[in-house]
Amino acid sequence: MGYSLSTFADQQQTSTLKRFDPRFWAINFPRPMMAAVTTTGPHSLRVDLQFYRANDLCGLIWEAEDKVDHPLLAYETARDFRGSALKFRWQAQGLLPLDAINGPTLTIEGRDANGVAKSWYVRLWNYAVGAPEDAVISLDFDAVEGGFSLPTEADPVWAGDVDRMFISLVPNGFTDVDVPLAAPLSATVELSEIVCDGASSVLSIGDVLVPPHGLSMATGYDDSYNITPERLLWNIERLGYRGVINHYVGMSHYFRLEPLGGGYYVSLAGGALNAPCAAWHADFAARAKAHGFGLMTSLSFELFDAHCWNDWKQRTFAGDPALTGWVPPSTLLSPAHVGAMAYLQSVARAFVQIAVDAGHAPRFQIGEPWWWITTDGRPCLYDEAAKSAFGGNPVNIGNVRATNLSQAKKDLLDASGVILANATLVLAGAVKLDHPSCETALLVYLPTVLDDAAPELARANVPLGWAAPAFDILQLEDYDWVTTGNTGASKRGVAIMNARLGYPAGAQHYLSGFVLNAVDKAQWRLIHDAARVAVRRQIAATYIWAIPQVLRDGYTHFDEGADPVDAFDDVQFPISIGQAAEVAPGFSTSIVTTASGHEQRNSAWANGRMRFDVGTGLRSEEDLKTLLNFFRARRGAAKAFRFRDPLDHAATGQVLGVGDGVRTRFALVKFYGAGAEAEQRRITRPEPASIVMMLDGAPQASGWALGAGGAIECVMPPAPGVIVSASFAFDVPVRFAEDSLLVDLRTFLAGDVPSVALIEVREDGGDD
Repeated sequence: MGYSLSTFADQQQTSTLKRFDPRFWAINFPRPMMAAVTTTGPHSLRVDLQFYRANDLCGLIWEAEDKVDHPLLAYETARDFRGSALKFRWQAQGLLPLDAINGPTLTIEGRDANGVAKSWYVRLWNYAVGAPEDAVISLDFDAVEGGFSLPTEADPVWAGDVDRMFISLVPNGFTDVDVPLAAPLSATVELSEIVCDGASSVLSIGDVLVPPHGLSMATGYDDSYNITPERLLWNIERLGYRGVINHYVGMSHYFRLEPLGGGYYVSLAGGALNAPCAAWHADFAARAKAHGFGLMTSLSFELFDAHCWNDWKQRTFAGDPALTGWVPPSTLLSPAHVGAMAYLQSVARAFVQIAVDAGHAPRFQIGEPWWWITTDGRPCLYDEAAKSAFGGNPVNIGNVRATNLSQAKKDLLDASGVILANATLVLAGAVKLDHPSCETALLVYLPTVLDDAAPELARANVPLGWAAPAFDILQLEDYDWVTTGNTGASKRGVAIMNARLGYPAGAQHYLSGFVLNAVDKAQWRLIHDAARVAVRRQIAATYIWAIPQVLRDGYTHFDEGADPVDAFDDVQFPISIGQAAEVAPGFSTSIVTTASGHEQRNSAWANGRMRFDVGTGLRSEEDLKTLLNFFRARRGAAKAFRFRDPLDHAATGQVLGVGDGVRTRFALVKFYGAGAEAEQRRITRPEPASIVMMLDGAPQASGWALGAGGAIECVMPPAPGVIVSASFAFDVPVRFAEDSLLVDLRTFLAGDVPSVALIEVREDGGDD
C-alpha cells in the first residue's frame, strides 16, 4: 500500500471536456433555504430549491478554476472565455420569470481589460427566445453585454479574465428584504440542450484511473450538497475506491423546516426530508448502484443548533445546551427525549428507503452516538427528559474527569449508558421494521469515549448494551490519536473495544482520517499508516474519511503490487558466510566542475546505502550449497532478508525522541557523527531480544513493545520532556543484487572466489 499527495502538475494523462459540462456546475445559497443540483443527461441538469425568505437567492455556478475535483482529475484553469458561446434551454417553476425585474441574471466576476476587478450583470431575458419560463438562451462571450435594458444601459463584458459566473435563482415573491415568504416555496429549474461552441470551448481534464486498491470511501452530505452526485462518484471511482460507500447524511441540510417566532425548526410536516435533499440522494443512490458501489446510510444524533427544538438538546446540570465547536455550532439530541428520537427514526427510514428504491441492499449506520462532554468536563445528562428518566433529581457530576467519582455518580453514568444503548437499538429497529434484513452498524469515536482523563465515561458512552450481536458491524475511528502520532492509544482503544463489546475482526470496520485543515496535509502519512494497520487486522472494511479532504489535498492511494512486508522473508543470511563479507557503504553525489576548477557537489541521499559481497565468505562446497539453497528460497532478488553487517550491527544509548505527553511511537535510529551533520540511520530490523528501552536513561522492563517497522511503542505516552532512548543490535535488510548467481565449481575448487553481491533495501518504517 502506497500513497502520494498529488498536484495538478502531476497530471500525466488527460482528455477533453466541453465548457459548461452539466457535471461540473455547483450551487451556493444562504441558510435556511436549501437547493440541490443533479445531472439529468449528458447535456442537462436540474436544480431543486426550497425557499423560506423573501431575499433567498441561490447561485448556479461555473468556476474558471476547478476547486472541487482531485488534482489528477481536475479540469484546467481557463479564465479566458472569449471565443466561446453557450446555448441552453431554460425551464423553470416557482422562480421569478426571465422577464421580471429581479429575474434570473448571469453574474460574471473577473477583471476588465485593464486588470481591474469588475462584475457584470447580464439579464438572461435579453438573450432569450421564447416564454419567460420556457426559453432558449444564447450567450456569445465575445459580444455579451451587462445591463437591464439594452442598448441604453449596455455594459459590454470583457470575458478575457473571468474567475466565475453564476445564474441567480430567486423565488416568486422575491423582494430582497429579509422577511419570511407568505409560505415556504418549492421551485425547480432545468437547463437542457446545453451546448458550448467556439475555439475556446474545449478544456483539458485529468484522466487518471487508479486501479482498485481495496479501500472504501466515506462521504458526508454536508460537505458535498453543493455539487452533483455524478461528479462526486466520478472522483471516488476513478481514485480506485470500491465496495460500500459509507455516506453520512449530515446534520445541517437534510431536514424540512417550519417557522416559529422568527426562527425555523426541523419538522416532519410533508415528510422527513426536504425536496432538494431527497432529489440529490435519489440520484446519488441510483448512480452509486450503476457504478457497482454499495451504499450505507449514516445518521448521527447531531443536529444544526439553530434549527433544533430547545427541549431536544442535551444539557449540562446548569442548563447549558450541548454545543459543538463548529461555527455555527451543532447540538446533540438527547437519547432520552421521545420526540427527538422519533424524529431520527423517521429520517433514518426515509434515507434507507431511498437506497433500497435504487436497488441497494439496506444498510444503516448510527454515527457517533454519545452524551456530550463540555471542554471543562461537564456531562450533558440533564435535559428535562433525561432527568425525568433518572428519577427527577440526578446527582450533579460537576466534572467527569475528576478522580474518585462517588458510587452515585458512577451509577448515574451506568444509567445514562442504558438510555443511550436503548435509543440506538430502537433507532436501528425502526429501520428493520421496514427492512428486516437491514445490516446495521454503530460508529464509535474512540478518543472521546475512551478519554484517559475520564476513565468512568465509558459507562455512559460505551454501554454494554452495544455488545455483540446488538449490531451487525462495529465501526471505529480515532483520528485525533492518529494525527498526533498516538499509535499506542489507538492499539489500546481497539483492545478495549474488543474486550468490552466482543465484535470479531470480520464484523468490524475502520474509518481512517481526517485532515481538517489543508495546512496539516502532512497528517495524511499518519492516516495512511493507520489504514494499513487496519487492513493487516483483517477487518471487514477500511474507509478513508473523507472524500472532501481527499480531493482538497490530492491524497492518492495505490497498491504497490504487494505489501512491502510480503516482499521480505524475516530470516537471517547464514552468519558463518556473512562474517567474512566485504562491506561498501555508498552515496549518490553529483559533481560539477566549473571552468575555474572549483567543484559543486550535491548529495542526493541523506543516508548511505550499503553493499556487501558475501562471496569472500565461501569456504567449502557445503557453504556453496547453503548459499545456493538460500538464493533459490529468496527467488533471487525478489525477496529481501536479514543480514548481519560484520562491522556495524549494534548501537548504544541512541536518543529516539522526547516525550510530549501524546506520542507513543518512537522509531529506532542510529546516529553516525554528532550535531547537525550527523547521519541518522533508520533501523527497521532490530534483534528483539537485544533491545533495552530507556526513559531519561533508566531501563524500562515493561510498558513498551517492539512495533512493526522497528519502533518502540509505549503503552502510555512518555511525559513531556522525558528523553526516550534505546540500545540494540540490528540487522540490515538486503536483497541479492541480481536475479542470477553464476558459480563455476571447477574454478571455485581451484581457489577462485565468486562475487555474490547484496544490496541494502530501503524500508518504510511507517513513521518517518
